[in-house]
Amino acid sequence: MTPETLVCPNCAEPHPPDERFCRSCNMPLVISGAEALEQPVSARHERARKIDPRYIEGDLVRVAGAMNQAEAEFVQGLLLEEGIPSTLRRTRGFDVPDMLAAGPRDVMVPAAGRDAARDVLLEAEIVRDEPPGDEPAPWRVLAVLLAVLAVGALVVWLGTELAA
Repeated sequence: MTPETLVCPNCAEPHPPDERFCRSCNMPLVISGAEALEQPVSARHERARKIDPRYIEGDLVRVAGAMNQAEAEFVQGLLLEEGIPSTLRRTRGFDVPDMLAAGPRDVMVPAAGRDAARDVLLEAEIVRDEPPGDEPAPWRVLAVLLAVLAVGALVVWLGTELAA
């Protein structure tokens, strides 16, 4: 066997370099002499093998929301195919007994995988591209509320002064 000969990791049948899949078992071919990959023992082990170690650091952050469990698991599958680990959480306010089996879910990823997850979800058109800071800051909301309150108080005061 030459170093560029490809072999099937499943049946060890040799193949020429221009082949990509084994003719007998349809497995992707590997370079001969490469270490055989260990077979997954369970679905959980197979899932763990897909995770890219670059994306496992940091606190969990929300990257997407889903209307139900099935939609959230679909998003989770998209992320896993790109090596991004994720977990699901019931959306706050919906963690009451009536909504345990149904209701919206948040898709959470480690902070290191946030940007990659956003890119995957943008490409799949699951989330919109919103620039940071698009939502109103809490101090701005407070300032507007205080201004409205001041105008309301001024109108009431003027009304009582003119009526008297």
